[in-house]
Amino acid sequence: MIHSSFQRVLATTIALALATPLAQAHSAFFVPSSTVLSKPQWVTIDGGTGTDMFFFNHGPLRLDGLVVTAPDGSAVAPENLMIGKVRSVFDLNLTQTGTYRIANANAGVSARYKDKTTGQNKGFRGTAANFEKEVPADAVELQVNESVSRLETFVTVGKPTAFTPTGVGLELIAVTHPNDLYSGEEATFAFHLDGQPAAGLDVEIVPGGIRYRDKIGEIALKTDAQGRITVKWPQPGLYRLEVSTRDSKTTVKQAKERRLGYAVVLEVLSQ
Repeated sequence: MIHSSFQRVLATTIALALATPLAQAHSAFFVPSSTVLSKPQWVTIDGGTGTDMFFFNHGPLRLDGLVVTAPDGSAVAPENLMIGKVRSVFDLNLTQTGTYRIANANAGVSARYKDKTTGQNKGFRGTAANFEKEVPADAVELQVNESVSRLETFVTVGKPTAFTPTGVGLELIAVTHPNDLYSGEEATFAFHLDGQPAAGLDVEIVPGGIRYRDKIGEIALKTDAQGRITVKWPQPGLYRLEVSTRDSKTTVKQAKERRLGYAVVLEVLSQ
């Protein structure tokens, strides 16, 4: 188990990554050992944070919100979970045919305020329920933000199958299946916000191998009225797609803003 103070540091890192351009912040990512399998077998998923996409040279990915969903909708328990110095890792025994959804989802509240008695600066980061318990109702100079983030990847055994949206926060809706991507071909994805098409959002797609080239090589797109984008993959490999936004639809009355972020790691195969 990760030390609580270490979790808070990583939580802050991931939150910043979702709100700041990739070139200026550490981003969270998964690296699956395989994304397309011909038969049921084990896969290993690595997780990390850093600026060199898919290279483990900064810090591990915290996995407090890890949820793995099997093709039939049941939950899959990760095995051999370990948090190291620069990466986290877990194994999955994929026994069903179809698409597995591997997500690290987090929702919470952060706050800054002054103690009414001492005038000392205080901070809070945690769940909405704990916010109500731990932050005084009469806190001075209270500033509250709410956040919802999701990082995921997909692994398919045999034939790809559909997956059910959660309807919470930002998420990908598969027009093109995320395990049916090939270099030189186009793929279309839709993005929903709380179950509705998210129009006019900036989407950034970054290919792996940043440390081996002078430029990031990102692809910048914007969602249309249906929340859709279409991308033509320039080459095979791993890609990280990211989209973020802000609104005022908070669940905590003291929060003025809700920050939402979504990222997915995709593997593009050779034709």
